[in-house]
Amino acid sequence: MRDPANIQVVADDFARKELLPFAARWDAEKHFPVDKLRAAAELGFGGILVSDDVGGSALGRADAAVIFEALAYGDISVTAYLTIHNMKPGSGSDAASLKTIAKRDGNDYILNGAKAFISGGGVSDLYLVMARTGQPGSKGISAFLVEKGMAGLSFGKAEEKLGWNAQPTCAVMMDNVRLPAANLLGSEGKGFNIAMNALNGGRINIASCSVGGAEFCTDVALKYVQGRHQFGKPIGTFQNTEFKLADMVTAVHASRVMVRHAAQALDCEASSATMDAAMAKRFATDACFRVADDALQLHGGYGYLKDYPVERVLRDLRVHSILEGTNEVMRVIIAREMHKQQASKV
Repeated sequence: MRDPANIQVVADDFARKELLPFAARWDAEKHFPVDKLRAAAELGFGGILVSDDVGGSALGRADAAVIFEALAYGDISVTAYLTIHNMKPGSGSDAASLKTIAKRDGNDYILNGAKAFISGGGVSDLYLVMARTGQPGSKGISAFLVEKGMAGLSFGKAEEKLGWNAQPTCAVMMDNVRLPAANLLGSEGKGFNIAMNALNGGRINIASCSVGGAEFCTDVALKYVQGRHQFGKPIGTFQNTEFKLADMVTAVHASRVMVRHAAQALDCEASSATMDAAMAKRFATDACFRVADDALQLHGGYGYLKDYPVERVLRDLRVHSILEGTNEVMRVIIAREMHKQQASKV
């Protein structure tokens, strides 16, 4: 990986040259640009948190926040591909209730179940699957690596989505998939902890993508209103337009500050990290979607057309308040942590 001080420059350059010029076509054609993902990985953006002795970049969550924000400026859908897939039909945000089962059979495990809304489903070569190996609840969940091509592994139809069209999404089904015991990640019963430990980072990642998309929308909207004339002058000079732009810029900045603070808290293993991540995810994904909506409004009727990029970004951003735990769940987490903090002060 390059010098961490230079990562934003590298990510910005990659986003503007390798992602942004093609984003509209990928969205329209539902094209998954694997070649661009590999190119990003060559720059060190594939294994950001992985230690360097096994080929990773050995960076932290704060670095990842900078990288993902920069890349999302070019294409949110492609940047957001690296996310945790922890959904199964029927459980939603109640991850501990999953019903995918893994039963020990000699030196193997046999997996049965299904996972919904899997980004890269059917295309990816490796799947990290959470399955129940023991008692009900979170302590009975284990993590397994399932390889594409294994007997019994199949995929549902490609989902037709509002946004995120530059990455495929489908259900993944396992019907008596036989795995060697070596494909168990860690030990039995540790899967839920593995997933939950990653979720705080996932929330920061998706919030970073929201910030990058909102920054792009702000830049596009500002350029548009500076060039659009009404009553003999640019509409960007009208006070109501300036006020809206001022609020947009403020929202992006506030979101960025919250996201990077949460990333630093996670890097430092601060006791507030879970609450910080939930607050940043809730605030940034909501605020940045509103920024995209305001950018579309400033374009008038043109903003509703696919000839202009803001409608694509708005569609891509909409799902961020659902992913990595819905924003309603974020409020539950924030309230829970708030009560815990208050109790510790008494």
